[in-house]
Amino acid sequence: MIVLKAAQEKVLAALQSVSGIVERRHTLPILANVLIRKSGPQVELTTSDLEIQIRTSAQLDGDEGDFAITVGAKKLGDILKSLPSDQIVSVSANQAKLTLQAGKSKFVLQTLPAEDFPLVQEAADFGPTFSVPQKTLKMLIGQVHFAMAVHDIRYYLNGILFVAEGNSLTLVATDGHRLALAQANLDVDMPKQEVILPRKTVLELQRLLKDDAKGEEEQMIEMRFAGNQAKFSFGGLEFVTKLVEGKFPDYNRVIPKNHKHHITLGRTTLLASLQRAAILTSEKFKGVRMNFAPGVLGIASSNAEQEEAKEELEIDYGGDTFEIGFNVGYLMDVLANMSQDMVTVSLHDANSSALITNPEFEGFKYVVMPMRI
Repeated sequence: MIVLKAAQEKVLAALQSVSGIVERRHTLPILANVLIRKSGPQVELTTSDLEIQIRTSAQLDGDEGDFAITVGAKKLGDILKSLPSDQIVSVSANQAKLTLQAGKSKFVLQTLPAEDFPLVQEAADFGPTFSVPQKTLKMLIGQVHFAMAVHDIRYYLNGILFVAEGNSLTLVATDGHRLALAQANLDVDMPKQEVILPRKTVLELQRLLKDDAKGEEEQMIEMRFAGNQAKFSFGGLEFVTKLVEGKFPDYNRVIPKNHKHHITLGRTTLLASLQRAAILTSEKFKGVRMNFAPGVLGIASSNAEQEEAKEELEIDYGGDTFEIGFNVGYLMDVLANMSQDMVTVSLHDANSSALITNPEFEGFKYVVMPMRI
């Protein structure tokens, strides 16, 4: 039976949209496979890692009739990538093998039965659906993802908090040393819902979400949250993920209010100065000293070999003179993930956390704790 027959680029695009979550080494060998389910000309591709499940369907022709099989996702992807994009690919099934033919090339692949593929059981208690443009969600994730913890024993920090409430969607990430928050408006009024999406889900969403190309209509993403699951539908994909259980820290208490010093300066200039100063920080201790004085910001770093770096920037500032230390990596992360020209740094004194905001986008806040140097 011919399972599908279509141009290489069409088959590859469908496969790549679902294969990002496939792990090579798994306790269950079938999780390295993609489930191919055919009904008439429609072919549905599904992958899972038991935490996340992604499904897409495409018109990939082939013989009439229904059919389902699983085959290694990576091998199938590698074969498709090696073929010319305009070549017609035909995949046929015979007993426990799949045969892929294109031009004068032929590949015979082992399969595993479709009924053994562990599909995610969808939650019954999904809340109301709401949607935002894909580019908005991609931007929000881009502005907070770098502040997520990595392998923290406080597992609820290894992800991003999504809060839908009223007519706003807020994303928050923190690793306990810094916190990033980004907010966008919704066009519906939502009852309060909070979920923590795992790190792998966040990074996969970021990979799949599209920035609108010029001239294209705004592409939306639909979201629904349940007690232990979130579901996203966009661009012909259905994306279901488990959530991180646990109580996320109260981010409103972390964001400082009433800072008395505000300095607005060029983002790229500040980033370049910090990158230079970072060269002479020690591996373990990535501290830089920032000295604020009227009209001048001094940036200094040193290391165990007694090497030193010093930078000076002209700033529009007329307040008190004080020095404060920061982990330079935390400052470079936020500046590198912003796209605007200017950045505002708000401070109270040498022992209070700094608030970094974006004069052009009110929905963004970044808090970074000071460090003793």
